[in-house]
Amino acid sequence: MSIPPGFIYLDHHATTPVDPRVVTVITHALTETFGNANSVDHAAGDAAQLLIDLAAGHVAALIGASSTHRVHFTSGSSESLALALHHAESILASPLRVAASPLEHRALLNLLDSGQRKGTLTTRWLNVDHLGRLDLSDLETTLAQGLDLMCLMSANNEIGNLYPISDVAHLCHKYGARLLVDATQSIGRESMHLDEWGIDYLTLSAHKMYGPKGVGALVVSEDVERQAYGSLDHRGTPNVPGIAGLGEAARLRSLEMEQDEPRIRDLRDDLQHRLTTLIPGLVINGDLEHRLSHNLHISVPGIPNSAVTTRLRERVALSTGSACTSGAQEPSHVLRAMRLPEDLQEGALRLSPGKFTTPEEIKQAAQLIAEAVQEIRALFGIPA
Repeated sequence: MSIPPGFIYLDHHATTPVDPRVVTVITHALTETFGNANSVDHAAGDAAQLLIDLAAGHVAALIGASSTHRVHFTSGSSESLALALHHAESILASPLRVAASPLEHRALLNLLDSGQRKGTLTTRWLNVDHLGRLDLSDLETTLAQGLDLMCLMSANNEIGNLYPISDVAHLCHKYGARLLVDATQSIGRESMHLDEWGIDYLTLSAHKMYGPKGVGALVVSEDVERQAYGSLDHRGTPNVPGIAGLGEAARLRSLEMEQDEPRIRDLRDDLQHRLTTLIPGLVINGDLEHRLSHNLHISVPGIPNSAVTTRLRERVALSTGSACTSGAQEPSHVLRAMRLPEDLQEGALRLSPGKFTTPEEIKQAAQLIAEAVQEIRALFGIPA
């Protein structure tokens, strides 16, 4: 089954289409540089290892890391988060004292829940307000009480909020805590300065920035690397094509995000304006002053979000929440933690344009979404 003709893709939070230039690099790695990077006895292995080294350099440059030996390739952010937590548990206190926002990605929440059940860590939950903003005074109070590791995403994967990572890093250093940043959603969209800000662990995935699925990285500080004792090194045969694709995606984002993101923000703003004009009562969720350029998180009170996606699934890609929980028969943990009214939670939709989205697609999508809402309101007798 292929994507229907004329389909409009507005779900770049879930994944992005692979840039054709990245596909070229992956194809080269599959067909021309096919050696095993662990084969140290011949040129084919050397060529494969060179691709990995080049990719590490591009990733390091994108996030502001001064050396490539601190870039550890993984299958994606979920594995990177698990690796970071395991490493922190091995070098810091036991049980590990962790603080996190309740809005974190489900992958991290599951890891923290598992660690608590095993007794390897304890978790303190930070306060957030109805816009999903972090309370920095609460964070400082928590740090002052004694903490080993602070976990915070740089940008939320549902409502798109951007968080003040440099400020959080400063507070962590002040109180002697390590900082783990899940940069999955912001990587290649917002500037990141791992060394300058003092981030200890940073996770990312290629498929959020026009690279392939199934590959990511954990990048660590110089201090963490010294304490790794080889525990962060890759096990098994490296995924050379995927790693090469990640490297090329990182290189392209370094070159192009400053030009791409303002244009994507304009598309998002146009979509927001059209929807608020066409759909009376529509609500925009999250921190509108500090959010990702491609994020638009809306709620239509009284309209089940699944009714909208069902009508549009062959025409427009939009989602009811995080890709890890989309389709689940329970409200978003993010919206619950923000204490949004139930009708806003049940009517929530996430839309996210991207690099290859056109203004005409935005116009068409707004009209289709508005028509779907009107049809549902008429069906259920809901006044506009």
